[in-house]
Amino acid sequence: MSPNRLESQRAERFSALYDDAYVDVLRFIARRASLDAAEDIAHEVFLTAWRRFDDVPSVRDEARAWLFGTARNCLLREWRDSGKRTALGVRIADAEEAQLLSDEARTADTRLDLAAAWKRLEPAHQEVLSLAIWEQLPSSLAGTVLGISPQSYRVRLHRARAALRQHLDDPTPQPHSPSTVTEHQP
Repeated sequence: MSPNRLESQRAERFSALYDDAYVDVLRFIARRASLDAAEDIAHEVFLTAWRRFDDVPSVRDEARAWLFGTARNCLLREWRDSGKRTALGVRIADAEEAQLLSDEARTADTRLDLAAAWKRLEPAHQEVLSLAIWEQLPSSLAGTVLGISPQSYRVRLHRARAALRQHLDDPTPQPHSPSTVTEHQP
């Protein structure tokens, strides 16, 4: 095959990947950063994918997981470069801003409880749950995104689900014990 034909096929495959996964990657990033930053980071992800296209898996779900892992690395690099030392957290809509799915008070209460419980989760638990819930990745691919084994991911997912259940069952956070102040005696 001629070099032009190979480049054309590569461009077609990349275009198909972009069309298929861009919205998913943008949503993945937007849950972790502002929308303005998310668009820039998504473009960086696909620029990386273009440069390393031979490394991108050909199977759709594996390619999405590769792109999510790249997005996560781009986010971490962005935060590190900007001096932010916050954990990689996943945001959900504030309870006050959440649009109710129905007029039933029970649905509203459930959403409010979930939003409050989500905010109390550790960022690591939020990240693990988001890969399972929003990105709908199986453990083998979610583990790839986090750079861990599928078994380790399943353990983290189990712990995150248990933490979320605990926060839902006990919606009031435990007060922190006051620190003890000792007086300095001369």
